Amino acid sequence: MKTLRIATRQSPLALWQAEHIAALLKEHGFATVIVPLVSRGDVDMSPIDGTRQVGMFTKRIQQALLDDEGDIAVHSLKDLPTEVDPRLRLAAVPQRETVVDCLVSAAAWTLDQLPDQAKIGTGSRRRGAQLLSVRPDLNILPIRGNVQTRLSKLEAGEFDAIMLAEAGLIRLRMDDLSRSQLSLNEMLPAPGQGALGIEVRSDDDDANEAVAKLDDAAARAAVTAERNLLAALHGGCLAPIAAFARIEADQLRLRAVVLGGDGRERLDEIESLPWDADNPIRCGEQLADTVSKRLVDRGARELITAER
Repeated sequence: MKTLRIATRQSPLALWQAEHIAALLKEHGFATVIVPLVSRGDVDMSPIDGTRQVGMFTKRIQQALLDDEGDIAVHSLKDLPTEVDPRLRLAAVPQRETVVDCLVSAAAWTLDQLPDQAKIGTGSRRRGAQLLSVRPDLNILPIRGNVQTRLSKLEAGEFDAIMLAEAGLIRLRMDDLSRSQLSLNEMLPAPGQGALGIEVRSDDDDANEAVAKLDDAAARAAVTAERNLLAALHGGCLAPIAAFARIEADQLRLRAVVLGGDGRERLDEIESLPWDADNPIRCGEQLADTVSKRLVDRGARELITAER
């Protein structure tokens, strides 16, 4: 079999993800080479806002597959749009890393300990809305750039604290970074957070066969539930929607929340169904269908539309 070309962004975290997948494929006997590319999201530092920028980190990598610049695309799954391109296939979701978010500050403040009117840097409406639902006094400000760039802005005093995903800090081995983890009751993650998504061309059977060996049934079911819920709500990856699914006591359980941008209005739902390890995708789809219908009946789409 030919050497598989792994297309990836050039940020330190994206390169780590590509190298991680390369190492997993090597364990299964597949040779790889990494093809670094620059995405629009890596050069455009304007605030992420509105549906026009959905997929700005992933489209360049997907196009590399379609243009035969690569055979495999490695994505942070929370950045991958839910719209399906029939020319591409989500071939694997490997075992998932932690989904929690962190509040990074020099004093490792918890959410309760943040000073009144503290300036919090985040590029996520989901994070901003959930912070405001607990601490409406906070001053939520946009921030862009990779992890290192955001940390430099924090150190320069532009913010009192910034929000980052714990999974990225673990992968970058930033074990000593001063931070506090937010509980899932304080901050529910983005759909797909902590998971990697590996795409191949739909007609590339060799790449699909190789990558499929990395698929984890539990992770696949969980992110299917989260992403299908997001798609059903027509949210896109920028909307203030949070969701987290996992297997608990032989049940696949999904928690979801849709918020107004100021955090004052929020719709919470929780549901579970029996876990079927032989049909993880169908299991996730059924759960998402149930929860999304409840949220729609409660006005979720109107709340999402109002935030665009």
